[in-house]
Amino acid sequence: MSEFRNLLGETIERLLADHATKETVQGAEEGTWPEGLWSALEENGLTRLMASEAQGGAGGSWGDALVLLRAQGRYAAPVPLAETIVAAWLLSEAGLDVPDGPLTLLTGVTLNDDGTLSGIAPHVPWGRKATLGVAVVEGSDGKRHTVSAPLAGVTITEEENIAREPRDTISFDGHAVTSAPCDLTEGLETWGALMRVGLMAGGLDYLLTQSVDYANDRKQFGRPIGKFQAVQQQLAVLATQAAAAGAIAAHACERAGETDDPGFEVAVAKTRIDEAVNLSTSISHQVHGAIGFTYEHGLHLVTRRLWSWRAEYGSGRSWAARLGRQAIERGADALWADVTAR
Repeated sequence: MSEFRNLLGETIERLLADHATKETVQGAEEGTWPEGLWSALEENGLTRLMASEAQGGAGGSWGDALVLLRAQGRYAAPVPLAETIVAAWLLSEAGLDVPDGPLTLLTGVTLNDDGTLSGIAPHVPWGRKATLGVAVVEGSDGKRHTVSAPLAGVTITEEENIAREPRDTISFDGHAVTSAPCDLTEGLETWGALMRVGLMAGGLDYLLTQSVDYANDRKQFGRPIGKFQAVQQQLAVLATQAAAAGAIAAHACERAGETDDPGFEVAVAKTRIDEAVNLSTSISHQVHGAIGFTYEHGLHLVTRRLWSWRAEYGSGRSWAARLGRQAIERGADALWADVTAR
């Protein structure tokens, strides 16, 4: 790992350990905005990690961003850090201004010929808290455009996901926006999926650490349950899933840093981590027993987010179907070459 990424890791770990406590996460689920956490992230420049230096950012890559995404996933930090990092990057890539404050991502909207925005954006992460929404849409010229949409004055229907985080519905009807041509070959679903891949890799890291610690502390029949072979086997499976998730997330992010066409790697990562989440959340709750479901315990704060992230920006099944269609279109003779080339 580079010196820059080591510094990023140390900084985000310190900030989240101080500000993203279990009490903070539970308070956010009750509707309290963690102002101290968000301010610390902004003051340290982490929300603009991938924005250009001209836009006040660090010009970081997706590999750099993965350090922050995994940390947010481990701590279940209840702020739109991931969304703001990606939105700021999209704005910067298009040469649009990057404002201060929380940013979010929009899908389901249309850029009209007069340059306004229309449509209903569903499941908008932290829509009620964001100052600006960013979309990547196809314009009337047939090209992709990055859209910067101020959210003041729009109609917002407040909704939540299973983790009780905002996933609002926002309606646009001829809303004034700023847009610019986008050179990226992949749409917002790909970048959103890659963002969720990083968060889930971090969440699985937490499940492994928490489950191993609990198995070593919890005693049954006079010895820690981690000494029983059946529990050890399950923990070994969990460790394998967490390691595979981390490796595939790192590969997809490094590929995204090398090209604007990481669709294959993102599809593979989202599909594989979907499977890892299914297995790992089940194992971690089995190891913890009933206590893992109690609101006082921290386990469910991460597992509920993993279940939500798994379904967003395309489920593992939908990404697997995309991979299957692509393989069929290219033909059997191209399959081995495509796989080994990456």
